[in-house]
Amino acid sequence: MPNPKTGTVTMDIEKAVKNVKAGQVEYRVDRQAAIHTPIGKVSFTEDQLVENFDALRDVILRARPASAKGQYIKSVAVSATFGPGIKLDPLNLD
Repeated sequence: MPNPKTGTVTMDIEKAVKNVKAGQVEYRVDRQAAIHTPIGKVSFTEDQLVENFDALRDVILRARPASAKGQYIKSVAVSATFGPGIKLDPLNLD
């Protein structure tokens, strides 16, 4: 459904369509500080999924507040929709 918070209700329709076609993805953080966002589709290759995951990780790390101390990303799990999560070591994501 269209929603002004997600940018789908706008007066600049051309810009909104261009952003969606370019692959713009919004992410939000829930109360437990977990980020739920898609990084690809079943048809994507492994390299495309890794590239998208790296891009998401970079965006998250750039959004880190300067006042945040210690380890910023404490756990990572990747899963398909309704699939089991595969845990990754957050210290070895590079």
